Amino acid sequence: MSINDRLHQIDALLRTGVDRGHIHVDTASGAKAPRPKLDLVMQLLREGDILKVTRLDRLSRSVLHLVTLGADLRERGIGLHVIEEGIDTSTMEGRAMFGMLSVLAELQRELIVANTNDGLAAARARGRVGGRRPRLTADQASLARQLYDAREKTVQQIADLFGVPRSTVYGHLDRDRTVPRQPKKTTVTKH
Repeated sequence: MSINDRLHQIDALLRTGVDRGHIHVDTASGAKAPRPKLDLVMQLLREGDILKVTRLDRLSRSVLHLVTLGADLRERGIGLHVIEEGIDTSTMEGRAMFGMLSVLAELQRELIVANTNDGLAAARARGRVGGRRPRLTADQASLARQLYDAREKTVQQIADLFGVPRSTVYGHLDRDRTVPRQPKKTTVTKH
């Protein structure tokens, strides 16, 4: 977010009567960027408060998140006022707008589920079972098991050998384990 955009938002909030000490602006952008200031504001808000934002896209990056956030605010008795879009959930029109967004978000979710199911069915028809491909081939997993059971290598050394995380090696070692690991053979000599 540019400095001019940030200043524009702050000015708009000040014009609507928001105290400067109550203005919180996240500077990160992107759909998955952390939003520590939004998280803080959500903790600070109490029943009867009104959350004011300049635009809906400043509050949320997805319709689904926006609707979830709106539902949370409603359940907690907190209003939402979106300055530039004229949405105010204390009015009938503002609540209707959130209702429409809820319907659109549900439609979006159902379309994603339907498309995913169609894709899985098509993959199954071509003989693919679905899911991620294992990070180790069957031969690599077998070798990993042999090296581990014979105590020739540690899990970390096996992971380094195949260029995978330890958790991957553990996953393959734990899968279908029927033979317990043999204790390392030691020779005891008497003097």
